[in-house]
Amino acid sequence: MAETAENLFGEAAEAGDSAYGRHSTGILPSHVLKRLIRARREILATEEIEEGQVQPASIDLRLGAIAYRVRASFLPGPHATVADKLATVFMHEIDLTQGAVLETGCVYIVPLLEHADFSARVSGIANPKSSTGRIDVFTRLITDRAQSFDRIEAGYRGPLYAEISPVLVRKGSKLNQLRIRHGSPQFTDTQLRRLHAEQPLVSGEADIDNGLGLSIDLKGEGHGRIGWRAKRHTGLIDVDKRGALDPYAFWDSIEPSQSGHIVLDPDEFYILVSREAVAIPTDYAAEMVPFNPLVGEFRVHYAGFFDPGFGYAPGQPPSARGVLEVRSREVPFILEHGQIIGRLVFERLTDPPPELYGAGLGSNYQSQGLKLSKHFKAP
Repeated sequence: MAETAENLFGEAAEAGDSAYGRHSTGILPSHVLKRLIRARREILATEEIEEGQVQPASIDLRLGAIAYRVRASFLPGPHATVADKLATVFMHEIDLTQGAVLETGCVYIVPLLEHADFSARVSGIANPKSSTGRIDVFTRLITDRAQSFDRIEAGYRGPLYAEISPVLVRKGSKLNQLRIRHGSPQFTDTQLRRLHAEQPLVSGEADIDNGLGLSIDLKGEGHGRIGWRAKRHTGLIDVDKRGALDPYAFWDSIEPSQSGHIVLDPDEFYILVSREAVAIPTDYAAEMVPFNPLVGEFRVHYAGFFDPGFGYAPGQPPSARGVLEVRSREVPFILEHGQIIGRLVFERLTDPPPELYGAGLGSNYQSQGLKLSKHFKAP
């Protein structure tokens, strides 16, 4: 039996482990995140962090009690705080304690209940939660002195904010999730090929070139319907209510055509699905590259994070398809069946998490095919 030693959080750790896990660099898994939270290190909050916020390799971030309507989206830049910029673009304040509607076409900044207290080698990457992206809610993380969205620089200590539009939310609503990384690990295509040889990451032949390619299913292979297109002028979606909405009141079903292609219309929002099934091994996570100008004039996958264990079972083939939120940019664009639509970039965790995606966590999208967000009843 391996010797154990007390780590700086007062818990037993395997001898030779660092405070962040067996590997010195990588994304921090759930049990390390919980250790840090208990020790009040790296990620803090004005209200106690709840158990359900911690996912296998990320933490859900909660909205605070106030939203600020602003004239325009912004980044603070290297010499300003968010509060500095708010003073120049502020329009009015909205109380979220009883819930409020954040309207389409408007921009809101909401201070989060969580804030960062990062060490010198700790950084963060944020993205919308899967259910947030699937209802076309636009949200991005902002920090003081930020020069890009959804990134927290190593060593950052300060408040966190969400920019969001449009949705019905309240204090405590969770729209974003944050991955916390120790160090700057690299993961090459050679390593990715080796990993795929050990445990298939996709069904069929793997397209590996600056990540793992996923193609689009426009023939309804295995499930008939190929996608959903969002209707305009629908009712409100309450982000905190599950299984309450009729999908046909919000979506038009898209059936396969003989041509095997689809025309994406500008300013329309689509839910489509990958042709391949995907599996994310226990000590890895993956991010979908959200936009690649080399593959067309569209954006794919707002909620770009694939948790460890997604579609994975030891010794079994990949079982979950990638559901893709797709929006054409300024011109109509034709997608063909089997066309590469995005790439998964893999990253190692510092440790495998004790619970994987789908394993007793109430995960909504394990073994999924074409699936709408958790807010809708099954069609």
